[in-house]
Amino acid sequence: EVQLVESGGGLVQPGGSLRLSCAASGFLFSNYDMSWVRQAPGKGREWVSTIHSGGAGTAYADSVKGRFTISRDNAKNTLYLQMNSLNTEDTAVYYCQTYGGLYRGQGTQVTVSS
Repeated sequence: EVQLVESGGGLVQPGGSLRLSCAASGFLFSNYDMSWVRQAPGKGREWVSTIHSGGAGTAYADSVKGRFTISRDNAKNTLYLQMNSLNTEDTAVYYCQTYGGLYRGQGTQVTVSS
């Protein structure tokens, strides 16, 4: 059974940081490019970042570039998203998924509020 389980979300003040994790199982994680996407209340799903299967290449949405860092540990089948300098517009449910969305987790809520 394919599983992607996100964790690390929560409530943080503007300017704060969070690190999201996504534990993968049931498929060959190291073969897949992986992405983070997010969905804010009342909005559509927004792509945030993608990392190559081997970890060498990354890409970011302009809205998070310079503040977020995507990484992965293929030995641990885990994807990460380090989020710094958070602002209220980053409030959303964050999902990890295989690039293209074949597999997607249930999401973790990130709320940025004072």
